Amino acid sequence: MVVARWSAETVEYLVLSDSALLVESGDGSVTALLDDRLSRLPRSSLATDALVDSTVRNKEGGFFTAAADPSVAARAVTGVLPRSSVRALAALTDGATRWVEKFREGDWADCFRAVRKEGAGALVARVRELERGDAEERVFLRRSKTHDDATVVHVEL
Repeated sequence: MVVARWSAETVEYLVLSDSALLVESGDGSVTALLDDRLSRLPRSSLATDALVDSTVRNKEGGFFTAAADPSVAARAVTGVLPRSSVRALAALTDGATRWVEKFREGDWADCFRAVRKEGAGALVARVRELERGDAEERVFLRRSKTHDDATVVHVEL
């Protein structure tokens, strides 16, 4: 889950679980705001990206997801940035973050540039093409299902 809101003075954000918020600054640099608790779990705690052991979901030492319990949104990674330091934002669900995290097609800055240049739908289409190409082998680490939800929202401030 990603939420962002802004005013003339600030940009506030909330990131929970396996989504990402990409923040572009005035100089063009891109920062990925992530909830990294899922990636810090020992591999033995995770069967796959879709089949996570219930002993680590929404528990201390594990990770938190609002789909299982909306009250855990209070455990999200949050922050406030000066509005003057933010030029644009891109929010991505885990299906879209696969372009960087699973398929290693580029880094977060490359991902942001692709969204700006080609549009949000183009990034999702790229991910879907990569998934189809790997549907049988599932070579990419911890990818149990062919597709995952993929949503991208891009906003220029």
